[in-house]
Amino acid sequence: MALIEDQEIDALGRLEERIQQAVTLVAKLRQEKDAALKELAETQEAWEQTQNENTRLTEELEALRAERQQVRGRLEKLLDHIDQLGAA
Repeated sequence: MALIEDQEIDALGRLEERIQQAVTLVAKLRQEKDAALKELAETQEAWEQTQNENTRLTEELEALRAERQQVRGRLEKLLDHIDQLGAA
């Protein structure tokens, strides 16, 4: 009878040990999940900031191109006027 009780106690001890390992593993996995979710949120925020900056820079580039075209047109008119003065 003592042998059976010892085996049951050993089995109970092993079960307790396995449960404790499972609890530890679950806690570790939760921490890893939380860290991964935090990293994902930071990455998404950085991506959104990059997209916003890209949009801003694209708009600035288009404005500069339009300004360049205006300056080019004005310079061509001035050169035409200078040519007309020289021809007169």
